[in-house]
Amino acid sequence: SAFSSIALICRDVNNGWLLRNLHTNGASFFFICLYLHIGRGIYYGSYLFKETWNIGTILLFLTMASAFVGYVLP
Repeated sequence: SAFSSIALICRDVNNGWLLRNLHTNGASFFFICLYLHIGRGIYYGSYLFKETWNIGTILLFLTMASAFVGYVLP
């Protein structure tokens, strides 16, 4: 199962706990940067450039969908 795989990596692989923590914190940091980038775009009025803004919105939703699937699936 997925949980036993994670437990194996954290316990038996050299620095496996570090790899897991880097992955977890890196994913959180990525989303923090993403939301800050969107906030900056809203603050500076970048949403007026419709095509660029729409592509960014699509990429945001694809990233969120990918994160959701990665979290839900075993």
